[in-house]
Amino acid sequence: MQGGPRILKTRMIDMSIRYDKLFALLKEKGYSTYRIRQENIVSQAALTKMKNGTGDIDTRTIERLCAVLNCQPGDIMEYVSDGEGVA
Repeated sequence: MQGGPRILKTRMIDMSIRYDKLFALLKEKGYSTYRIRQENIVSQAALTKMKNGTGDIDTRTIERLCAVLNCQPGDIMEYVSDGEGVA
């Protein structure tokens, strides 16, 4: 190649899963985050990750929540791409 190797620059897209729907459904069904922790459905660490949108959530956690709340994964979480939903 003339002039050396070409460097392809790409923009990383910030992708995230949001759990706002989970916390609304918990409230609707009468579950507090305290009760979820006390009944060992979800750990404090997992709840914190979901609330803050940080880290990965294990699929077994999603499965337990869906079983307890009698719902589908889409009822408790949603994918939001970079810039979506930002005012």
